[in-house]
Amino acid sequence: MSIILETQGMARRFGGLQAISDCNLRLETGHAHGVIGPNGAGKTTLFNVITGIYRPSEGGVFFKGQRIDGLRPNEIAARGVARTFQNIRLFKNLTVLENVQVAFDHCLRYSPAEALGRWGRVAKAEHRSLDGCLDLLNQFGMEGMAAERAGDLPYGSQRKLEIARAIALRPAVLLLDEPAAGMNPVETHQLLAFLQWVREQYQVSMLLIEHHMQLVMALCDRITVLDFGVTIAEGTPAEIRSHPRVIEAYLGEKE
Repeated sequence: MSIILETQGMARRFGGLQAISDCNLRLETGHAHGVIGPNGAGKTTLFNVITGIYRPSEGGVFFKGQRIDGLRPNEIAARGVARTFQNIRLFKNLTVLENVQVAFDHCLRYSPAEALGRWGRVAKAEHRSLDGCLDLLNQFGMEGMAAERAGDLPYGSQRKLEIARAIALRPAVLLLDEPAAGMNPVETHQLLAFLQWVREQYQVSMLLIEHHMQLVMALCDRITVLDFGVTIAEGTPAEIRSHPRVIEAYLGEKE
């Protein structure tokens, strides 16, 4: 199995605080890989380094064998690495359709002059964008919400829209930062089925931060465990579930 995303000896410091230390994470193509650990373990910092919000203090980040740390977030997204956030970040005053178009339109190609004059490739590109976005919303079961204001949607639908917007970037890798945050058990079960569908439908590899262990164990092929920025374990869900250091640091002491 090929490696699509990898960190090599990656570290990130904030002054005297070592948020991530010597992280060597490898996401296999087509896999879902979970990242778990207590609050403050460095999980979101890891995502922020991978997506270009922070630069690593040491080491590097590689996507399809090419180094991407040092690129801007929009450049990393354009290469095929998309993400969602723990706190949903939609354009809440825009419609559902407009939120998806923001992402979809990144792949449109026409000159500034064409855009100003609305001639040449502009009309065809915008028609293609509208059709593509409506088709994506249809696949996500959200076509009936296209004209609704994103901020007016129920919480679960906002989360779904954020994932749809990320998929509109046509990523090869999707990073999900606590997608089940704020969900009840029924909603979390629905989210699991939805993420499994997204993975298969769009052939996307997933890197997932999540505290909901049932979701992580059911969705992920491999799991990395962080504690105070240090990787203390990595393995299959079965291996992680029974790992002594993981039980002590995160899952709870055995009785």
